Amino acid sequence: MHSATDAAAAHFGRLNVLVNNAGIAGVNKPTHEITEAEWDHVQAVNVKGVFFGVKHAIPHLKRAGGGSIIISSIYGIVGAPDVPPYHASKGSVRLMSKTDALIYAPDRIRVNSVHPGFIWTPMVEGFLQSQGGDLATGRKAVDALHPLGHMGEPDDIAMGVVYLASDESKFVTGTELVIDGGYTAH
Repeated sequence: MHSATDAAAAHFGRLNVLVNNAGIAGVNKPTHEITEAEWDHVQAVNVKGVFFGVKHAIPHLKRAGGGSIIISSIYGIVGAPDVPPYHASKGSVRLMSKTDALIYAPDRIRVNSVHPGFIWTPMVEGFLQSQGGDLATGRKAVDALHPLGHMGEPDDIAMGVVYLASDESKFVTGTELVIDGGYTAH
């Protein structure tokens, strides 16, 4: 990550925004059946990845005079009876973002989290396929979890991220932008 942030800052002349959006779901088993290696793999990507992203972006954001860091998932807010390592990792990232918002506020670096509902992406499609059964039926079932009646699209999240990355949100830090079709309103 260090070389990636250095390369981005060198290419663009500075770094103003970090979007920590990499993540994996991990195994879908009850907690007592998960191996330490399975647990650690999800934490390494979802939590440690965010840690390294922030760690290596902060010096560049400080040099730029401020900036914006954006991270997370709805499962940082609510739980579900599946993929325990994923839910734990997103809860961790949610609190990391609030902590970093407080630490870096004096440097004019804003840290916020975005909490998407189910978004029709390869990760969600892969998860549904792993559940067996007909993909179209699985998608309809997940659509029904959202009061608006459908999963979101990547652009639904992108617009929220653009807002948090922009100067339009210059007074927003330590907050959670939930873009979930009403999923967490239950």
